[in-house]
Amino acid sequence: MGVEVERKFLVRGEAWRSQGTPVRYRQGYLSADPERVVRVRTAGEQAWITIKGAGRGPSRPEFEYPIPRADADALLDGLCQRPLIDKERREIAHAGLTWVVDEFFGDNEGLVMAEVELDHPEQPVALPPWVGDEVTDDPRYYNASLVARPYRLWKP
Repeated sequence: MGVEVERKFLVRGEAWRSQGTPVRYRQGYLSADPERVVRVRTAGEQAWITIKGAGRGPSRPEFEYPIPRADADALLDGLCQRPLIDKERREIAHAGLTWVVDEFFGDNEGLVMAEVELDHPEQPVALPPWVGDEVTDDPRYYNASLVARPYRLWKP
């Protein structure tokens, strides 16, 4: 069984924009139940289906499998909950770790988050200067939650 250990942060400033190569992602959810999330995702010509279990802190079970791009498009266009997640992702190396920065569009325009995957929950992390508040334990920032309640609907 795969286990994902991930921490999430809000991004501040614009310094991250000069790093990494942006790749457009499109993703949707067949199930957004917190106990069993089932996600379909495309990036370029690649596609995956991912099943995630309930989390405990920064850790949760995760199973991910490549699927044909045409199948992913059919699932995204016909079966996934709306709205779909539309974002641009950059991978940025910092202090021996790979960070991913997601800039959201559409119903989640204005949200920019950074994530880092770790080997274990207690692994020390050196934060890049453009990383702001940690939101790992705030379920509003889960991508599946952004489908149910998009960022544009949040009150400041």
